[in-house]
Amino acid sequence: MSVPVTGRASAHAGKSIWHAAWLPPAAFRELGSRPVLVHGEGLLVDTVLDEVSRACARYGGRVWHGPPWQVDADLVLALREAGRVPNVAAESARLGATPAVNGAGDGALGDEGYLLARVDGVTVVLADAPAGLLYGMFHVVRLGAAAFDDELPARRHRPALDRRILDHWDNVDIHPVSGQIERGYAGGSLFWRDGAARHDHARLRDYGRLLAACGVNAITVNNVNVHDTEARLLTDRLGDVAETAQVLRPYGVRVHLSVSFAAPVVLGGLPTADPLDDRVRAWWAAATRRVYQRIPDFGGYVVKADSEGRPGPFAYGRDHADGANLLAEALAPHGGVVRWRAFVYDHRQDWRDRSTDRARAAHDHFAPLDGRFDDNVILQVKFGPIDFQPREPVSPVLAAMPATRLAVELQATQEYTGQQRHVCYLGPWWSEVLRFRPRGEAGGTIADVAAGRAGAGGGLVAVANVGDDPFWTAHPLAQANLYAFGRLAWDPLLVPGAILDEWIDLTWLPVATGDPETVRRTMHAIMDDSWRTYERYTAPLGVGFMVRPGHHYGPDVDGYEYTPWGTYHFADRDGVGVDRTRATGTGFTGQYPPPWSEVYESRERCPDELLLFFHHVPYRHVLHSGRTVIQHIYDTHFAGVEEVAAMRERWRLVAGAVDPAVHDRVAERLDEQFRSAVEWRDQINTYFFRKSGVPDAHGRRIH
Repeated sequence: MSVPVTGRASAHAGKSIWHAAWLPPAAFRELGSRPVLVHGEGLLVDTVLDEVSRACARYGGRVWHGPPWQVDADLVLALREAGRVPNVAAESARLGATPAVNGAGDGALGDEGYLLARVDGVTVVLADAPAGLLYGMFHVVRLGAAAFDDELPARRHRPALDRRILDHWDNVDIHPVSGQIERGYAGGSLFWRDGAARHDHARLRDYGRLLAACGVNAITVNNVNVHDTEARLLTDRLGDVAETAQVLRPYGVRVHLSVSFAAPVVLGGLPTADPLDDRVRAWWAAATRRVYQRIPDFGGYVVKADSEGRPGPFAYGRDHADGANLLAEALAPHGGVVRWRAFVYDHRQDWRDRSTDRARAAHDHFAPLDGRFDDNVILQVKFGPIDFQPREPVSPVLAAMPATRLAVELQATQEYTGQQRHVCYLGPWWSEVLRFRPRGEAGGTIADVAAGRAGAGGGLVAVANVGDDPFWTAHPLAQANLYAFGRLAWDPLLVPGAILDEWIDLTWLPVATGDPETVRRTMHAIMDDSWRTYERYTAPLGVGFMVRPGHHYGPDVDGYEYTPWGTYHFADRDGVGVDRTRATGTGFTGQYPPPWSEVYESRERCPDELLLFFHHVPYRHVLHSGRTVIQHIYDTHFAGVEEVAAMRERWRLVAGAVDPAVHDRVAERLDEQFRSAVEWRDQINTYFFRKSGVPDAHGRRIH
């Protein structure tokens, strides 16, 4: 039997009660039941010592950080720069592990790397810097008993990406349309409530623990759509940001801030925000200097400009490089970066004009600017060319700007994937994106783009999916997406199923009786293919955006079809899909390098799952699967509902084997998912039956 521990997440939790997610106290059992020696100094080393001390107090182990040193330690956590450990056995183990470091590359572990080894019956974590020791300690927690196996191989661990960031779309004031969190599905903000900072340090500290435990090292504390109150976080509300940074700092999490491009006008009283105006440059330099005086390790700014009505450099006849370099100049003396979002398109498109194409927009705007951005500008690019749909091709911008630092943006909050009312494990989708090779097998991956040359890339970013819900993400199973993001940002080659195993082992811990494998098998049966299940009963063959406008939940096939937003499917009596070819369509396929420009151009070679993204085809067009397009639509939507029904039944079988509160919440969500999937099936199938006039080959009921 397995059970996630519910209750205070740590000794810092005060009177607040919330689910412990993947760091319940029992996750520390193996570490906390042993003698542990911690060697080194620094704020993050103090965090390691605090975590180990609390675990040992709970499970009977002992921890040493100073004299007397003579202890038969099972675990040594040591900074190499701290020098010799004044304990014979521990020092012997430390020295025994050192060749495994020096025998690879230049022998450096970096600011966040560590070595984990088992030497003469002692498990050793060595790091060059305190952050590495913190990550190494959490790796020991992940491994559990396996960390103390004498067969444990020595291995160096370093993050593939230096920047692993969560962007919170949180508002300080409750916005009349988007609320406390825009596209948030887990309650209120962890940082803000009704126009003020929450000051909930216990909850925030536990959030920092969760982030560090999966590898996230930075967050943005406010919405990219910066409204009036949020703009003031840069100036007279800066103390609230500094307070958050102070709470998260012991877990190695740096704070970033979304800012308004119009801040010199809105906050500074200047008549202009022209990026080439000396007064504007001076204002940003002074404002940024004040930020670093309050928050010395501040990460930098995030900017959404000239997008969906947000102010930007276009108002002054300037381009995005001019705008981004303005802020980069202000941040450079302090080591900060500006993350400039590439989500720029015409949201007042004429739906009658088929020559325009929202998918083209980011490439059209930014590819010509490659090489013009300052070194501390990171262009933040959504993984697909539209907007976080369940299936899109990888954005061509990610292959078009070799002279620019690029960050890949994902969406953990499930705006278009069920809004945390549907189980939809996104690890497999993100893994596909990160492993994609935009220049073919001989070229690098999207993960390589995010890493950049010599680790100087923009990294991986996700829109956060947490809130003040007792289960952090409202749907307890949606926690896996947050965990998977952190782990894939650390190592994009990790297998999504293995990541899910880690999360299950840390979250759904065995108790005295029962079979933990039953819960494990149930979790995998429900979650492994859940992204594709969601795709089956919603978006056929990459067409996307058949959702209710505004809140984006539930089916509405023509909801966006005649709007200015540029998200169309062009279904008519003869066929469906968007012609984005060079030969007869918008030319979007030409934004890709070979071989994908040719693959996507061809109906015959285009992958089935993206066919309707790139081509308008007849309903009787035959897919590689051998089915027609219309039959594929019918079959997948019926199959998706059947798969959700099976999820519900599997979950009912583990009632009594998991915490009742958790079981009830998941059961309630699965009931809603089934209801919604039926609605999706019936509306989509009925719509296309009425459009095409082609009956279902299996004679199933279509309304």
